Amino acid sequence: MSEYAVSTKNLSVAYSDKPVIWKLNINVEKGSRTAIVGPNGAGKSTLIKAVMKLIKPVSGKSFIDGSTHKSALKQVAYVPQKGEVNWDFPATVFDVVLMGRYVHKGLFKRPDKKDKDIASAALETMKMTKYKNRQISELSGGQRQRVFLARAIAHDASIYIMDEPLQGIDITTEKLIISTMKKLQAEGKTFLVVHHNLNTVPDYFNRVIILNKEIIASGPVEEVWTKENINAAYYEKSDEPWTS
Repeated sequence: MSEYAVSTKNLSVAYSDKPVIWKLNINVEKGSRTAIVGPNGAGKSTLIKAVMKLIKPVSGKSFIDGSTHKSALKQVAYVPQKGEVNWDFPATVFDVVLMGRYVHKGLFKRPDKKDKDIASAALETMKMTKYKNRQISELSGGQRQRVFLARAIAHDASIYIMDEPLQGIDITTEKLIISTMKKLQAEGKTFLVVHHNLNTVPDYFNRVIILNKEIIASGPVEEVWTKENINAAYYEKSDEPWTS
């Protein structure tokens, strides 16, 4: 058993021979809320997908709790970007949340009462119970994101990997997602989250990976979240630096 929930060793990914991330070495502490930040094209989502074994690296390895085997992904609840989901799929809110239980079932076993109770509790946590019979396609962006986090909660994973979960949602949903993350972290869960809003990093996360194809800095927010590191990732010398 590893001391890290997620780690990579010399991980490189390229598309059409063009490097996207290069020789990344990261260590995500167990029980942390770790943000991945960087400019567009920095490789944030690529890193997440490589860790989830959705794309194959050119070189290097990724580990879940010290293991490179795909079976270790059973410990992970994955929340993809909203744009990667087929929202026209004919399923109710409850059906989608119940999908989080399938990883615990055998190939031909159907969800039982315990699974349904867990799914119902996850919906209640995300304040979506009254929408349980509604088609997922009928929900707003914020409501859809609540449902996908409820599905992740129903998974009862030890690690949550989330790609831009706060992008394009209302402030009420954003606050609910962050408070839920903090509550689950207090229970020992780990979060690795691609995040876009620089101003909220110190409030929402306790560790951060600053990325622009390579690691600019990684560690506790109070140590590495500096203007120098942020500007090194986001701005060329001719650009206007970040000053907030």
